[in-house]
Amino acid sequence: MKVYGKNVWKHLKQDPDRIKRIYLQDSLKDKRILNEVKNGQFSCRIVSRSELDRMTNHANHQGIVCEVKDIQTYSPDQLLQKAKTPGLLVALDGVQDPHNVGAVLRTCDCTGADGLILTKHNSAGLTPTVIKTSTGAAYSVPVSIVTNLSQTLKELKKAGYWIVGTDMEQARDYREGIYDVPLVLVIGSEGKGISPLVKKQCDYMVKLPMAGSIQSLNASVACGVVLYEIYSKRNPV
Repeated sequence: MKVYGKNVWKHLKQDPDRIKRIYLQDSLKDKRILNEVKNGQFSCRIVSRSELDRMTNHANHQGIVCEVKDIQTYSPDQLLQKAKTPGLLVALDGVQDPHNVGAVLRTCDCTGADGLILTKHNSAGLTPTVIKTSTGAAYSVPVSIVTNLSQTLKELKKAGYWIVGTDMEQARDYREGIYDVPLVLVIGSEGKGISPLVKKQCDYMVKLPMAGSIQSLNASVACGVVLYEIYSKRNPV
């Protein structure tokens, strides 16, 4: 896998064993990166911007591309073992936009969430776009990829976690949520929301007030609002 961007490099350089090879743009002027690559004794190739454009499908690579080992993923049980008290996990139910997944990873890191659960099918995985959008959080937030999210949530409930879904129907205001218990926050897909089987596992739903003419928020924005409400309740000023 090839990932790219200065923020991704910032995280990768802390774990050099992940990196197989680095490709630097021949006109890159960032001396800090040039020195870090040189001093780290990485396998490195100097290439043209057009070559990096080709590697990244014309993404904003910022002059650096890293060929890396696949990101390690974890089982839900391993996420529980890593979790703080009370635990906080986020589960994405069929979110397909890699920019949304990357943004959720970034917010998970910022709010101290213990991990992210993705579905194996009908969702964006840990693609280069996800990793770039996460600004490196894909390397700091543990991720579990599951085949059956409904069954996974059922097992997490047995482990003492409350399942909180985001939905507009039969939902309480997000500011009225119970957040001082171990939680899994479930975010539905961009178009269909949370699937019926996953809804059945939710202990309750929360909704965000819509004061304008638009009746929904981007999935990653909604996730960010609720995560910071949880953070606020757990860490009062």
